[in-house]
Amino acid sequence: MASLLTVLHDRDAGLWLTATVVSGFGTSALWLASGVWVKDLTGSDGLAALCMLAMWAPTLAGPLLGTLADLPRRRKPLLIGASLLLAALLPTLFTVGSTAGLWLLYAVLFVYGAAGIVHDAAESALVAGAVAPSLLGDFNGLRMTATEGMKLVAPLAGAGLYAAYGGPGVALLDAATFVCAAGLYACVRVREEPPGRPTATRAWRAQTTEGTRFLWKHPPLRPLVVAGGTTMLLAGLNGALVYAVVENLGRSPAYAGMLYAVQGAGSVAAGLLAGTALRRLGATGYAVSGIALLAVGVALRAVPSDAVALVCSAAIGAGLPPVLIAATTAVQREAPGPLLGRVTATAQSLMFAPNVIGLAVGAGVVELVDHRLVLPLLGVGLSVTAGGLLRCSAGNSRAEAGS
Repeated sequence: MASLLTVLHDRDAGLWLTATVVSGFGTSALWLASGVWVKDLTGSDGLAALCMLAMWAPTLAGPLLGTLADLPRRRKPLLIGASLLLAALLPTLFTVGSTAGLWLLYAVLFVYGAAGIVHDAAESALVAGAVAPSLLGDFNGLRMTATEGMKLVAPLAGAGLYAAYGGPGVALLDAATFVCAAGLYACVRVREEPPGRPTATRAWRAQTTEGTRFLWKHPPLRPLVVAGGTTMLLAGLNGALVYAVVENLGRSPAYAGMLYAVQGAGSVAAGLLAGTALRRLGATGYAVSGIALLAVGVALRAVPSDAVALVCSAAIGAGLPPVLIAATTAVQREAPGPLLGRVTATAQSLMFAPNVIGLAVGAGVVELVDHRLVLPLLGVGLSVTAGGLLRCSAGNSRAEAGS
């Protein structure tokens, strides 16, 4: 608790977290509303799931986008610019009123995801230099709490706003939150090196791959990132089934907002405990415990009961963040500053790009296979992932002891 208070009492850390809360509120609201919007226009669970796919797809270009966070050495203006870009882009969704306009919705969500990768890489690099290494786990936990905690209120607020004003009303709300976030980022005090000389195209391409090389040759980081990617692949398949789960409960698509809210409560708990759990369990132990909890929550989601669905949502919310927090914190501690943007973006790509695959496959599977058969299999896959991470960590420990 003392470490959490230390982070919260820091002025700049407080501004980071406030900006995360503000922009996360709009993001969570739009995330839900876009799927409900498409579901109402088309009646298709698969097309609704493609909204999440559009937001996650840019992670496939994560190393390339992450280079933008390192080359200019002016990461603060990059954060502000990304926020203002999205604030200007979101109002274009006012023109989406039928299935003919769905291409624009998917395009905006795609740009939304790309800007988010650049934003996260730049923010991670700035935070790593501003927060003490011993407190990075606490900060990342609080950031996860702020982001995921918005699922407590934002989806319900977004569903209400969507019911009253439709998708464009939610888009306008999200645009306003990005304007506020840009103002908060402008108030953060950071020291950055002056921009270097423009880099040649060939050298720039070579720099893009440096993050991947560093990450893959680092034994402690590689297993965490691989486990995170596998977890997110299976989580993506699970996420694509959400509207099928809601339909199986006999509820309307907007009921997904309730499930996301409960999931947010689980993520809040995981984030608040992250720093303490990392110190006591270590990165591997914390990640494994989260994946195991996620496995149970996903498998039992096949039970057609409101009570079970809500409990499973809480378990999913608490189980998914640990491996992501553990990997992110390890990257911030181990990667050198000049490479941190690229290494962060590469790690995020390796963890989140499989989520894109999972969402894409899930969007097709949900139309062809009963989700009640798929969910228990996903639980088994997550259990195997947790066991594999444990074995790999034990192998690294024996190798270090023998050297």
